[in-house]
Amino acid sequence: GLDYHYDRSPREVQRTLFRKWLYAARDEGLPVVIHTRDAEPDTLDILRDVAVAPGDIVIHCFTGTLDFAKACLELGCYISIPGIVTFKNAEEVREVARIVPDDRILVETDSPFLTPVPHRGKRNEPAFVTHTAAYVAELRGVSLEVLAAHTVANTRRFFRKMEGS
Repeated sequence: GLDYHYDRSPREVQRTLFRKWLYAARDEGLPVVIHTRDAEPDTLDILRDVAVAPGDIVIHCFTGTLDFAKACLELGCYISIPGIVTFKNAEEVREVARIVPDDRILVETDSPFLTPVPHRGKRNEPAFVTHTAAYVAELRGVSLEVLAAHTVANTRRFFRKMEGS
């Protein structure tokens, strides 16, 4: 993906390598998990240019804008909601969690970072995904069991594409 937050790698190099990885995944029929931070316009431009198949992309640890989420959904991406959604200053991520269709939503820990409330400030771990999922379920007005059924089905559908590769 692209990470412009700290600019530890030249942006042109990031864009070139990102494009190459996407072409390789597309050509091999493999799904792609994308990290993007402070690079929404370039991420979208490259995704549109390379034209990875709908359903073959997860935007991991989504922290972007509502407009970015809508554009990603138009491209057929899954959106993975991290523990950030539980932070008090994360209203835009909460709005994204509300609008992602049932067949495109995932939840994640981004362990060891971005620990959800009530464990914020501690090292994140996979078990804490239940807090993120419960929070997202409440935002969406569904039970945890309903959200879990959607996210498990989506995870299986996405990663099943890797079987036999």
